Amino acid sequence: MHILHIPPNSKGEPHLHAGHESAIYVISGEHEIWHGDGLSNRDVLKPGDMVYVPANMPHMPVTGEEPVTVVVARTDPREQESVHLLHPRDEEG
Repeated sequence: MHILHIPPNSKGEPHLHAGHESAIYVISGEHEIWHGDGLSNRDVLKPGDMVYVPANMPHMPVTGEEPVTVVVARTDPREQESVHLLHPRDEEG
């Protein structure tokens, strides 16, 4: 588990966690999470929201005008070992 600070007006790298689940709790900042095949699903997250990301689910955070702070918990004890980048973010719409 760790706290992640995401700057405003940013997109994360499209990625998935091979074989590991994640849970994300939003502390501050409204933003979107793009997820699923082709990152075609888009959900708005606000402070107090929690999202579950199943193992092997492609996803990417997208922020607006405000910075975002989240708590992330993963089932991978090495945290970043199971991260697989999918493709350069500039291919996203």
